[in-house]
Amino acid sequence: MQPYFLPYLGYFQLIAAVDCFVIYDTIQYTKKGWINRNYMLRGGAAVLFTLPLQKASDFSDVRDRKLADTFDPASLCAQIAGAYRKAPEFAGTYPLIERLMHHRSANLFDFLHNALRQCCDHLGIQTPILVSSEVEGGPPVLRGADRVIDICHRTGASTYVNPPGGRALYTPEHFRANQLELKFLHPSLPCYTQSAPDFVPSLSILDVMMFNAPQTIRSMMLKAASLVD
Repeated sequence: MQPYFLPYLGYFQLIAAVDCFVIYDTIQYTKKGWINRNYMLRGGAAVLFTLPLQKASDFSDVRDRKLADTFDPASLCAQIAGAYRKAPEFAGTYPLIERLMHHRSANLFDFLHNALRQCCDHLGIQTPILVSSEVEGGPPVLRGADRVIDICHRTGASTYVNPPGGRALYTPEHFRANQLELKFLHPSLPCYTQSAPDFVPSLSILDVMMFNAPQTIRSMMLKAASLVD
């Protein structure tokens, strides 16, 4: 999977559902995606928050991108605090957010990798998280489904699990021909009490953690996704 900045709940449901999770560091950065931005809730509406990046080639891998010198973690933390100060789990979640934002590395992948691991720790998700270049032993030689299959073989996997959007990219026949089973995880994204009059769905995991205790997230949300062929 691509690394994302404080991704939505379904991403964590996928991590919790598998025995081993691999994130790509050697994958091209995409503009206007979710690699360095996401949505939080402020004033009852979804508001975009972003990690500013240094200018670089459009063909650079995620691991070759760096945070901009203008990135001010204290300012971003203040925005988040202003949005969630009255949330029931603010006191337990905000120190985590401060640690994430003040991560010392300016490397984009290191920043995202650290945030993902710490959020998993906060939620009690113990799935090992591996980095693609370490599994592959260097830059990728294969692409698309063939790259996924190669990583599965290198990690000793018998089944590959992907979000439902992967149906447009992967076919069961291709995986079976390579001694692998292909499954898709349909996330369950239940409503929960927010500070908005109407529920705002699919926000960053930041929002879920601000309004729900870790044990609630584990028991009521992370176990609710369905695994299908």
